[in-house]
Amino acid sequence: MMLYSFSGNFSSTWLKTIQTELQRMMDGHGHTPTAEYDQTGLIFHAIDPKRPRPFRRQSQATFVVGIVEQEVSSDTSLRALYPLLVRSLSNLIIAGTSLDSTLYLVTPELGHYSVSRSQAPWRDALYDRIAPLATSHLVIDNIFDTDLPEDLWEGTVVTRQMRDASRQVAAWDLFPAPYPVADLLPPQDYRHLKKVFGIGGLSYGNLSARHDSQQFWMSASGVDKGSIGTVSQDILLVKGYDAKTRAMRISVAPEAKPFRVSVDAVEHWGIYQRHPEIGALLHIHAWVDGIPSTSINFPCGTVEMGDAMSGLLDQDAHPERTIIGLRNHGITATGPNFPDILSRLEGRVLAQVPML
Repeated sequence: MMLYSFSGNFSSTWLKTIQTELQRMMDGHGHTPTAEYDQTGLIFHAIDPKRPRPFRRQSQATFVVGIVEQEVSSDTSLRALYPLLVRSLSNLIIAGTSLDSTLYLVTPELGHYSVSRSQAPWRDALYDRIAPLATSHLVIDNIFDTDLPEDLWEGTVVTRQMRDASRQVAAWDLFPAPYPVADLLPPQDYRHLKKVFGIGGLSYGNLSARHDSQQFWMSASGVDKGSIGTVSQDILLVKGYDAKTRAMRISVAPEAKPFRVSVDAVEHWGIYQRHPEIGALLHIHAWVDGIPSTSINFPCGTVEMGDAMSGLLDQDAHPERTIIGLRNHGITATGPNFPDILSRLEGRVLAQVPML
């Protein structure tokens, strides 16, 4: 089970109480505390609401739960806590005070929840919200091998279809996010968010397409998907997943200067492995009415999110040509190729993702 740690100043009576309860909760679910930040996968980080500071991650695969003593309510929690979430670079914020038995939670996807400490078993209810972070395995490292065959250096019909599809989706004007983030944040925080997360143009979402039975092409991370087109830079050939090092293996041309592949690569890899009938995948931060959705919002770039998506596809009568929802996040559409996927999405896409 994932190791966890505490960081920051848990000095007030309420913060000390919450720290004790969190430790009891985590230990009760089989997790182990550690003081070694470079070994931990989950950090509970105490945040000063007047001067919020991020926890300095020593490992890219570390999730942070911000803990803040602040008086909020169900009606005000999202607007009050979302700026703190951004400034502290947390994956989840938990807020409350000694005057209120309710804990208020906010996530980056704008899902906001509450857990009442006066209702047993409240620790289990709280753990259900933390579990997607506490049990997930993030895969964001890449291993680049300069072994791309020369006849692929300029791309293929598939990579050209990927380029054309990215421009068509860009014209739908769904990005950078389907949520009213600019309305929730002060201008300086919104600028900070854009800088930190590279929001700009079609930087969120991704496209991938099968190359053969084992390999697939995929868009790079943090680039404007509306202008991709360079093989071994912003369109990458994924060879597979190295479970030992928790990294995606990428085949690039010699002398290439590749960007990192999309964080969702491990999810797409799992889907292509389990569903050889699928030829292409398109993920966008938008919605389509009447589609099945994952029940738990696992973080992007985790093995668990891929398993949840594959589980939905397993239940679909036609997984090779369908649309599934990712809770509080967006959709992933499958098809034999991008022209087919886009023809089925055209006119059906809703910019606002429902918050469940």
